[in-house]
Amino acid sequence: METGIKIIEGSCKGCVNCIKSCPTEALRVVDGRVRILSDLCIDCGECLRTCREKALGLDEDDWDLIRSHGPTTLMADPTFCAQFSHYWTPGLVRKALASLNLKDLFDETAKAFDLAAFATARQIEEASKESLPLISIYCPAVVRLIQVRFPELLHRLVETETPLETGTLLWRKETGSDEGVILVTPCSAKVMLVRGPVGREKSTMGHVVSVKRLARDLLAAGPKVDGAGLEPVGSRWLAWALRGGESRHIKAFSKKNITTMAVSGLRNTIDLLQDLELGRLKGVDFVECRVCDLGCIGGIGNAESRFLSELRLSRQPIEWAVTERERAVLSDLYETGIWKLEQPIQPRPRPSLADTLDEAMKKLKTMQAVYAELPHIDCGACGRPSCMALAEDVVRGEGEITDCVFKLRERISVLGEEITALSGKLPHAFHERKHTK
Repeated sequence: METGIKIIEGSCKGCVNCIKSCPTEALRVVDGRVRILSDLCIDCGECLRTCREKALGLDEDDWDLIRSHGPTTLMADPTFCAQFSHYWTPGLVRKALASLNLKDLFDETAKAFDLAAFATARQIEEASKESLPLISIYCPAVVRLIQVRFPELLHRLVETETPLETGTLLWRKETGSDEGVILVTPCSAKVMLVRGPVGREKSTMGHVVSVKRLARDLLAAGPKVDGAGLEPVGSRWLAWALRGGESRHIKAFSKKNITTMAVSGLRNTIDLLQDLELGRLKGVDFVECRVCDLGCIGGIGNAESRFLSELRLSRQPIEWAVTERERAVLSDLYETGIWKLEQPIQPRPRPSLADTLDEAMKKLKTMQAVYAELPHIDCGACGRPSCMALAEDVVRGEGEITDCVFKLRERISVLGEEITALSGKLPHAFHERKHTK
């Protein structure tokens, strides 16, 4: 299994800052090198934020190599349009991209985001009171977090495909093109929309580059564009880059007054999911979670400050009123089912300790015994995020109890006492014999 995060070999200094930030204990630092447990990684990007040595990075494709193959078609995340002070509308961004022979799919993207909001509003309206609130799946890291830590909430996830995928499908359907599409992503989580999508067998997008990489390329080229002759581009989809933007979009298509809740940041997301797990969100119809601060504009793969991006998007004129013609078009698209997930989202349990139940139970008892000997302070000095994680690694044969510095000191102390005792002993031949009378 892949992750959207790559390890920069030789850069890790073994500081273990990253392992303490991971919400699923998916990191280890052994022999001075960081290691990612892909079965547990949710690609939230917290480790990238805490690594001062830049030993971790986005696992994006080579942009220069992609560009060398000629005209390129881009499926850009909404955050991309908030990276520039000079190109402050999608129309201006489109014009700047075109000057570099880069084709955008903004029109298809705007339609896909409208369709996603329309379909989600329908699901909320048709859901039973007991099955509410429903949870957004737009943030892939949130989906993976639920798969790993909150599997009992999986049935609450909406069945709406990410509009980034749907937009590509709409474009292929309208043009019949099988040309490769490059996803422009603000985070490591959306890298996995291409590399290992959840809810579908394979992505319709072929490669992925970061918003930061493309934005810097565009800024370096510095194309001069103006507003003359700009074609109108829908702007509702841009709101999804902000916390609460998806909820606002869904309300625009809902036939009833729905109650939504939106949070951003990993800690807040976990707290909200825990509240939902405990049944504390009665009366809420829809929950929108983003693991990045302020929403997708806080993604680690962006070029611009999230605060400036928020300011630009908040000033973006958005027409929330939906025309009858728009609603009719979306209703027809809704009936095609193009917005649906291909597969149900399954839980991602921790890897089993053994292949058979009996062997797993034996290893579990051993793990509990090892854990009982550890200090239970979760200091991270062993390169594991917790004492329980070290105990698990020990029974898996991937560590030793003396990896714990406290157990190592105990062992050294015992060995020191043994050496001291041995040093006072004489060879057998030098022993003074006791004479008997």
